[in-house]
Order: sequence, then structure tokens, then C-alpha cells
Amino acid sequence: MILKITREVKTAILVIGSILLFFWGYSFLKGKNLFDTTRKFYVVYDNVEGLAPSAAVTINGLTVGKVNTITIQEKTGKLLVEIQMDNEVPVAKSSTASIYEPGFIGGKQIAINPNFEDTNYAKSGDYLQPKVILGLTASLEKNLAPIQEKLDKVLANADALLVNLNDVLDANTKSNLKKTIAELNTTMTNFSSVSGNLDKVVADNKEKLGSVVTNLDKTTGNFAKISEDLEKAKLGATVENLEKTLVSVNKMMADMESGKGTMGKLMKDEAMYNNLTKASKEIELLLQDLRLHPTRYVNVSLFGKKEKPYTAPAEEPKK
Repeated sequence: MILKITREVKTAILVIGSILLFFWGYSFLKGKNLFDTTRKFYVVYDNVEGLAPSAAVTINGLTVGKVNTITIQEKTGKLLVEIQMDNEVPVAKSSTASIYEPGFIGGKQIAINPNFEDTNYAKSGDYLQPKVILGLTASLEKNLAPIQEKLDKVLANADALLVNLNDVLDANTKSNLKKTIAELNTTMTNFSSVSGNLDKVVADNKEKLGSVVTNLDKTTGNFAKISEDLEKAKLGATVENLEKTLVSVNKMMADMESGKGTMGKLMKDEAMYNNLTKASKEIELLLQDLRLHPTRYVNVSLFGKKEKPYTAPAEEPKK
């Protein structure tokens, strides 16, 4: 009986051990270790940029772990990445996990940028901050995309320009263009001939041109002498005196305008104007009376007649 129980226990232990060994082997083949004491961190990305499980996880270029799993969250559609850390390097909660491309050949990796100033260290199961660094290929693609767009527009415009040019340069236009070029060639030939004739005219009249230049030099000298004579004539002093005279005239005109002086009073004083008008009127009456009755003022008697007494006119004489 004892042997039978011992055999059953051994059988049970063997079965349980086999089951445990099976789970351990299955997990090991999937990249998991049941007896693993490493830390695990999680990062949520909108796009993993081609990151694959088992990708290396580095700190300052040193491999410190790997990517265990990448799963899609059903509600948000974002990607949850599980990172396994194999060492005890302290990682703060504010550290970022950046997806980057180490080269043209290698795949994507994750670089943890630890914040050593933060002492709030992350524990296994905590979440790190996500970040994606564009690789060389992606950066070139991003920079070349607008250039390609502009190049496409330039090519489209060039194509349209060539089409319009072909439409313009029809047979008639080509014929006219050839004719214009021929006429331009003839014009250039004529211009060359004219230039040769001009050179000949200059050569034939070289002495006359020299004489003209000499006369021009003399004229310039005469102008210089006239300028010197004007300077000696103290033109500046004359202008200054003229300015003073104009100032005096302006002052006199201002005084006349304001009624100062005799002329000003004559122009502005109404009483004097009225007196002058009245005196002029009386002189006019006197002259008329003298013309009409001269005997009142001049009495010439050859025979000794007596003077007639002066009688004032009853009214003013009519004009």
C-alpha cells in the first residue's frame, strides 16, 4: 500500500513537473521567462514607425533591454509597447522613450532618455513618456516632399508654357520670325556700314574737330573770366544792397497800407479825401464861372468905365 501511494505521488509530481516545464518552455520560446526578475515599463504610441518585438532598448547607445510585446488598444486604437529592462539603471517617471532609426539597415529601436535630475523613479509596470524621432530616411522624405510638390508645379507650368509656345510658333509665326531675323541681320550690316562711314567722317574732319575742341576750351576760359569779373564786381554786395532797398520799399508800402505818413493818410484818411474832393469841386466851379463871366474877375476898360460890382451867382452854373 505504501509502495502504491509512493508511486502515485511520484507520478503526480512528474505530471506537474512536466506541465510546469511545458509552460516554461512555451514562454521561453515566446521570449518570456517565468523566473525573470527584470523590470517592465509601458509606453503608448500613436504610431510605432515599424517597431517590432525583440527590438533593442538602449540608454545612451548601451543596450539595456528589449521590446516584449506591441498590442493595439481597442478603444483608442493606440499602440501599447511593453519594454523589458535587464539592469537596475534608475529610470525616472519623467524619462522619455523615443523610437528612432539607428541606421539605414537596422530596424527601429527605442532609446530611453533618463532624467537624472528627477528622483521620482519609475517602478516595474509604470508608463514612460512617448516620443518619435524621425530617421534619416523619414527626415529626407519630409524635407523633400515640399520640394517635390514645388517641382511638380514647375514642371506643370513648364509643360503649359511649351504647349502655349508650340501654339504660338505656328508655320506663319515661324516664317515671320525667320524674316525678322533676316531683316535684323540686314540692319546690323547697315549699321556696320554706317559705323565705318562715321569713322571715315571723323578721320576726315579730325583737324576740324580739334579746332572745335580748342574753341570750346577758349569759350570755357571766357566763361571762367566772366565769372571772375562778376566776382570782382562785388555782385554779392549789390544783391545785398538791392535786398535792403526792397526791404525799405516793403516797409514804406506797409506804412502806406496802415495809414502812416502823408501818402498813407491820403490813402486811408476819409476826411482828407473828402476835403480834397470838395476843394477840387470848388476849383471846378470857379473855373466855370470864370469862363462864363470873365468880367467879374478881369475888367479892362479902354475908356475909363467904372468897374461893375461883383454879384455872386444865384446858383451854380450848369455844366
